[in-house]
Amino acid sequence: MQDKLIELETKFSFQEDLLQQLNEVVIRQQRQLDEMSRDMRVLKDQLGEVAADDSKPGAAEQQNERPPHY
Repeated sequence: MQDKLIELETKFSFQEDLLQQLNEVVIRQQRQLDEMSRDMRVLKDQLGEVAADDSKPGAAEQQNERPPHY
């Protein structure tokens, strides 16, 4: 009986350690997801600004205008 109790305590200890490691992985991945979401939001805002600038009158003419060195 004592051997079984020791075996169960040992397994529990290993499971506890594994659970802690998995928790740390989940926390790290959530931080990465949060950072990527912020980056995507910034890129989306920048893309919206570029699209708004392109829709202004004369924007197409400015894009097709030759640089001064030609």
